[in-house]
Amino acid sequence: MVNIEMKLTLPRFDKARILVVGDVMLDRYWHGSTSRISPEAPVPVVRVGNIEDRAGGAGNVALNIASLGAPAWLVGATGKDEAGQSLQTRLEAAGVYCDFIELNNVPTITKLRVISQHQQLIRLDHEEPLTELSAGVLEQKVHDLLEQQAIDAVILSDYGKGTLQSHQQLIKLAKTRGIPVLADPKGRDFSIYKGATLITPNLSEFEAVVGACKDEQELVKKGHALIEELELGALLVTRGEHGMTLLQGGAPEVHLPAQAQEVFDVTGAGDTVISVLASALAAGCDLAHAAALANTAAGIVVGKLGTATASLPELQKAVQADQGAERGAMTVDQLLVQLEAARARGERIVFTNGCFDIVHAGHVGYLKQARKQGDRLILAINGDDSVTRLKGEGRPINPVDRRMAVLAGLEAVDWVVSFDEDTPEKLLELIRPDILVKGGDYTVEEVVGAPIVHSYGGEVAVLEFLDNCSTTAIVHKIRNTQEPA
Repeated sequence: MVNIEMKLTLPRFDKARILVVGDVMLDRYWHGSTSRISPEAPVPVVRVGNIEDRAGGAGNVALNIASLGAPAWLVGATGKDEAGQSLQTRLEAAGVYCDFIELNNVPTITKLRVISQHQQLIRLDHEEPLTELSAGVLEQKVHDLLEQQAIDAVILSDYGKGTLQSHQQLIKLAKTRGIPVLADPKGRDFSIYKGATLITPNLSEFEAVVGACKDEQELVKKGHALIEELELGALLVTRGEHGMTLLQGGAPEVHLPAQAQEVFDVTGAGDTVISVLASALAAGCDLAHAAALANTAAGIVVGKLGTATASLPELQKAVQADQGAERGAMTVDQLLVQLEAARARGERIVFTNGCFDIVHAGHVGYLKQARKQGDRLILAINGDDSVTRLKGEGRPINPVDRRMAVLAGLEAVDWVVSFDEDTPEKLLELIRPDILVKGGDYTVEEVVGAPIVHSYGGEVAVLEFLDNCSTTAIVHKIRNTQEPA
């Protein structure tokens, strides 16, 4: 088994246009407090205080896509009822383009969950067979959307509820146009997905079709046999706490370890996997990269209660944390990526700079003060040549990489970056912090870069260093200390 290690990056999801076709449903949650047992039966009494509606099934897949910032279209069937209207309203509010077939005599599929103290007590399902739904009507809607929109990928979100009746026709409609088709399969007959670009069964679904796998070698063998039999492009088996296994014809298998720190609720995790997979592929990622992003996103949603999505800022933060790039020393380009995510979260950016040749108590106290001015602190330090020009020959004592390593270890500092010029003005023009902080005996007008920051409405502040702390004085004292004979 090959473990995947790659530098993950997020593609331009907003350039990916995805069509989701499948079983739409409403996930309804009744939240309330529980303080007693019913006198009628040994069950808790829940006093309902809040009712929450969320898109489920294919609706949750489309919602996951929209949460990434990608345009999503959704085709499915609902009843002509309040649940169907609630579902459509919520999806459209999130940016999903809905094209529903409304049926007269069946309800919108609704799953009602009663929740108390973060625990699900019971689930009540409202659904009936979709006897009114014609496969031809669904196919026509898909055909029209593929003709009218520049769709980059199609997802068949199959929950076995009856919306998808002609899988092969839908696959052909997309593939004749060169559009990849991804399917989240249900049932024991995977032949209906023949010719799909990728299917994403969980381990139980996979073994129900191919038989039990006693080890990973057998899983890989049976997986490749299924790919060949069904003429699939690839197969992704999701394996819970064991992560995911990606198989492609003619390529070694790839294992992605589970990313969740704590599993709270697995509801909707499969929806997240296929939505991120399709969006990443449509945005230009290769399959291994797309699968790794999907695996990271799944780790986010299983830490949430109920049907959930992984938003673009959440995914970006998780990718950065996984790469060890959320904090620390970095290049200017890496810093700009961090800043984009921080600003998307509404964080206030603080900037300060200096040589920081030998870090002393004055520096530490000052940086703590600077960090309190906002949510994130950027510390820009002069490069070695710049320090020499400013401080003279023999300086710096510590080269720039060592200075950055020490400063990155301080709790108050989020990001450390270096610059080669004598002043950080070019860096300020690029970064545009919310507040520029400088330590020392300056007026605001004397701070280098103040006019730049003021020009776009930023703030400039001057803070004090601790008394009797000076790098130059420390260096002078060391150099003048006589060693004993």
